[in-house]
Amino acid sequence: MAAMVATSLFAALDKDGDGKVSAAELCGGMAAALGVGEKEAATIVAAADADGDGLLDHEEFLRLAREAEQAPDEDCRSRCLKVAFGMYADATMTKAAAGDEGGDEPQQQYITPESLKRMLSQLGAPQAQLGLEECKAMICRFDLNGDGVLSFDEFRVMMHDGLI
Repeated sequence: MAAMVATSLFAALDKDGDGKVSAAELCGGMAAALGVGEKEAATIVAAADADGDGLLDHEEFLRLAREAEQAPDEDCRSRCLKVAFGMYADATMTKAAAGDEGGDEPQQQYITPESLKRMLSQLGAPQAQLGLEECKAMICRFDLNGDGVLSFDEFRVMMHDGLI
């Protein structure tokens, strides 16, 4: 599932659908969430661009994702994971909506089977053909508290333990 998340993130960043991510696409996709500016995006692309074409193809992007996961900068890893999580999370699914009347706890987003299926469909992933039951099974594998949805902490465990 983790490689699928990285592949989905790549597809979401590749706005023109050419199979490569430019510095402008990287900047556009990450600016708000991570504060990545044009110069920073260009530096990231240049550092990960193995074939020297000024773009990141799928393999170069996956290599960059693996390196980011192994980076010692925990803050950077956390921000990257939050961006990926936000792509799959259901913006309307909060703790109260999940049946947890936790009182004054801050609202959290969750990845639901429906939001997972929707995102896979939007990205045109081969997994888009999966039914709701298959999406539930994918979530169940990493649903540590058994509530049927993935919290950010469960997503982080999935990405760390089952990742790229």
